[in-house]
Amino acid sequence: MPKNKKRNTPHRGGSGGGGSGAAAATAATAGGQHRNVQPFSDEDASIETMSHCSGYSDPSSFAEDGPEVLDEEGTQEDLEYKLKGFIDLTLDKSAKIRQAALEGIKNALASKMLYEFILERRMTLTDSIERCLKKGKSDEQRAAAALASVLCIQLGPGIESEEVLKTLGPILKKIICDGTASIQARQTCATCFGVCCFIATDDITELYSTLECLENIFTKSYIKEKNTNVICSTPNTVLHISSLLAWTLLLTICPINEVKKKLEMHFHKLPSLLSSDDVNMRIAVGESLALLFELARGMDSDFFYEDMESLTQMLRALATDGNKHRAKVDKRKQRSVFRDILRAVEERDFPTETVKFGPERMYIDCWVKKHTYDAFKEVLGSGMQYHLQSNEFLRNVFELGPPVMLDAAMLKTMKISRFERHLYNSAAFKARTKARSKCRDKRADVGEFF
Repeated sequence: MPKNKKRNTPHRGGSGGGGSGAAAATAATAGGQHRNVQPFSDEDASIETMSHCSGYSDPSSFAEDGPEVLDEEGTQEDLEYKLKGFIDLTLDKSAKIRQAALEGIKNALASKMLYEFILERRMTLTDSIERCLKKGKSDEQRAAAALASVLCIQLGPGIESEEVLKTLGPILKKIICDGTASIQARQTCATCFGVCCFIATDDITELYSTLECLENIFTKSYIKEKNTNVICSTPNTVLHISSLLAWTLLLTICPINEVKKKLEMHFHKLPSLLSSDDVNMRIAVGESLALLFELARGMDSDFFYEDMESLTQMLRALATDGNKHRAKVDKRKQRSVFRDILRAVEERDFPTETVKFGPERMYIDCWVKKHTYDAFKEVLGSGMQYHLQSNEFLRNVFELGPPVMLDAAMLKTMKISRFERHLYNSAAFKARTKARSKCRDKRADVGEFF
């Protein structure tokens, strides 16, 4: 009998084989009569197991409607039940199912505060992440690294997150430095390793070691400046960008002596990367320079940079870049960012940004705060606003005070249902279509007239 037919037959004294992955795996090993059954094998797991994961393997499934208040105890219990199933599925034989389970857990933790649930299972989760990082391929490693960073965000600074970092840190570092590993996996590991260290590193020597690891990656771009005025991008450029941004994030929590040492090492080399032909590299370098200037001036208000004239010329050229060989979107993005960077370097000014979340507002008024916000937003995605409201660790980082307690009536007025959002988007779409039609009609009339 084919394997898939055998699996769908009811077990003795139990239900059919179409249940959850954890139940199927348990039943398969419970008695001798089931030992030869292989649940969730690669060839037929996609139908049966993904039905168990339905919705949660989609990265947007938990965060689609934004943070919801859990009015009923059953809702919380249902969520935890599904998460327990995902944790079991991280041990599955199929790489796709393991990856979907990791992404499901990550998106749940990015959209809800589940501290107590995670605290009880942190060792199990850490073991699963470790296994997927060691044995998985590119996409699975990326999903595991992303989950590791969100796990640390949930736990916050303390013994628990330190233990997570002690277990996973060496593996993340090994992947980052492994030239044979996937570039995408190394890039994600660099970003997530930086965030994990920012939260959990308590040992100053470990912090310095992490900085050195990231430096060894992005400084490889320096070598190319001797041969040409324009640094050509390579497949490794995305890795260098992520390493530079993670390095800059960790520099914001370093002691003053270490910051001074790093400024002396990199202040005169980083500007060379502004000539890269990759717009994201140019922007990452520009924002890092603005942050370094802010740190330097914070330590010494009379800080003097020797090559200020040359640097401001480069920044001004990028702020007014009109090269035809560059895409319009890239030029617009670059000019907007570099106008702010030039103002920061020349005038010590920062254009304040406002972030709204629920009834609260946060003002981003310096490059350190902006860089920190961007780093956590990259990891949490649309869950960033919810964590700013509810996560005590993030609220401490951004000096927001204790979480604001909201009653159910206030939360209900703040939340827009999916149906209301659909109606709003439909009305906006119709309005845009009508406006375009009128514009086309006017152009047609002008054409006929001439």
